[in-house]
Amino acid sequence: MRKGKDSLKRMLTVEKNLPEITLKAIGLSVILTVILAAANAYLGLKVGLTVSASIPAAVISMACLRLFKSHNILENNIVQTAASAGEALTAGIIFTIPGLIVISFWSHFLYYQIMIIAALGGILGVLFSVPLRRVLLADKTLPFPEGTAIGHVLKASQTKSFGAGKLISAGVIGAVIQIFQSGFKILSDSAQFWFVSGQWIIGAGFGFNPALLGAGYIIGTNISLCILVGIFLGWILGLPIIALAYGIPNLQGGYHVAMALWDQYLRYIGLGVMMVGGGWAILMLVKPMLKGLTHSFKLLMVRKAHGVEALSKQERDLPINWVGWSILIIMLIIAWVLYHLTSGWLDLSTSMVWGFTGINVFYILIGGFVFSSICAYFAGLVGSSANPLSSLSLIALMISATICVLILKDYLSTQTTHSIYAAGIVIIITAFVSAAAAISNDTIQDLKTGQMVGATPWKQQIMLILGVIISSLVIPGVLQLLFDAYGMAGVMPRPDMDQTQMLLAPQASLMAIVVQGVFSADINIILIVIGGIIAIAAIVADYWLSQYGYRVPVLALGLGIYLPISSSSPLVLGGLLGYWIRRTLMMRRHNVVENSMDHSSNIGLLMASGLVAGAAITGVLLAVPFVIKGSSDALRLMPNSWVYTPQLLSIIVTSLLFIWFRSQVLTAEPT
Repeated sequence: MRKGKDSLKRMLTVEKNLPEITLKAIGLSVILTVILAAANAYLGLKVGLTVSASIPAAVISMACLRLFKSHNILENNIVQTAASAGEALTAGIIFTIPGLIVISFWSHFLYYQIMIIAALGGILGVLFSVPLRRVLLADKTLPFPEGTAIGHVLKASQTKSFGAGKLISAGVIGAVIQIFQSGFKILSDSAQFWFVSGQWIIGAGFGFNPALLGAGYIIGTNISLCILVGIFLGWILGLPIIALAYGIPNLQGGYHVAMALWDQYLRYIGLGVMMVGGGWAILMLVKPMLKGLTHSFKLLMVRKAHGVEALSKQERDLPINWVGWSILIIMLIIAWVLYHLTSGWLDLSTSMVWGFTGINVFYILIGGFVFSSICAYFAGLVGSSANPLSSLSLIALMISATICVLILKDYLSTQTTHSIYAAGIVIIITAFVSAAAAISNDTIQDLKTGQMVGATPWKQQIMLILGVIISSLVIPGVLQLLFDAYGMAGVMPRPDMDQTQMLLAPQASLMAIVVQGVFSADINIILIVIGGIIAIAAIVADYWLSQYGYRVPVLALGLGIYLPISSSSPLVLGGLLGYWIRRTLMMRRHNVVENSMDHSSNIGLLMASGLVAGAAITGVLLAVPFVIKGSSDALRLMPNSWVYTPQLLSIIVTSLLFIWFRSQVLTAEPT
């Protein structure tokens, strides 16, 4: 094992001087950005979830680059860096912009407006991440599960001694399980056990998505247990209390009742936890952020005095003065956009328009940085796949809507159309913030991978900007294409369309409901406050337990409440699998050299990364037949009436997967 580590170290040392941004890397980046952005737009609008594209992009680019005579790990890293921006920016836009269709602010998607919003918001996210990079990557409490997984995937592609065979095996298994779940529907991605009796509802649910199981293994036991606490507080304890307080919805089946209660009530408690937890995380980041900015300005002085060669490769971000001037230019353009929107749609005096525009530009700057910081922190905590971008975007919307009400209260009460126009502007403001946060989340993850493989930060940042520009050109056309093909969020462009094939756009629909609820003062503040109280209690517990070496990440706890239990529970199961394996290793190899433990840990991470990669790539590829056939049941083999068979088969398959995974790690020998 020591020999393998030394050869890998020598390899990466040599590769520090290898080319990163090459013509073939740029060309492949453009192609993958377009494909992944389009595929995730459909998936996100259909089911409300996007597939993190970093690992699929890394694996696809790995295969494509092997077709060339010369290629290297840094080119591979550059490709996945740019391509992953397509998925990230797509999420930021599709979670917000379709809300404009829902409230009738637009009758169709306007290409140039969406392109400008996506490009400006996305580039802002890249720029915000420059000072964040040094702060978050230096935080040893953040595992960066997906960024670390991508780094291991890239490394495994360069040396046989690093366990590439086990990575591929796990990837194939993850892909097969994913296609049997999402494609053939022979397996279920969750098993739900909910029972309604009178005013009571009790039960639980378990998710079996292989990508999330792998991510749970990577994030580790501590964060997984905090998510489990959130599940217990929200789904096991909170849901029956909510049912007693608000009544049982008139729906058939305990699962549908549970999901309705979560959608209408429980998720707002999760929002409250993450609002307070996110604010606390930002406060904790203030001091290191100031140190990071100070260090950036010192490096700028060194660069000016001695040239860029005086800086180590890992210190070469985009110069902080360039970042500052670029942010200023972008904010001026955003101010111009908002001024023309406000003056064109709202019948206000010139001074009122300027005041309204100025306050909202300031909010986009400050709010965008705050939410970008929180999203970047989440990327380090639980990775991009489990990052609650939609909930953070919803919080950003609520703040923007509240600002709008405070400024335009009298104006909004005069005509219904005034409220529609104001709501539309609020959603556009939120789209800027959401796009920035989505890209910041992706950027930090990619920069962590770059740190692992010896990449140059500023080159990655440039490629991320390229990815933003390419995807901003693609997203508007894809949105209009999907809208014309299926309809969206209850709005059908033609009267003869099939309602059953409509894209639900759940986040955008919720955005529309919430902004109108804030305008009419019809939103459940009590549940958000309850979530805030839970967050405060968790912060106190974290402070007390930290003295004994334990931590309670508040945002992880909030995830357990906010996410559907089918999405949060596999993270917990994966974390518990990791604990089971590590515990066994400690008991079996107490007197064995540390190299064996290190090798087993590496094998476990590689196999978990393989599960994530295989499932994620398959999730993207499945979008193709789904779009062609216009249905997510395009490949279904299992009859709809067989409800419990896929769940039972999934329990068996997941159990066998865990047994196989554990045996592979425990029997791995150092090479």
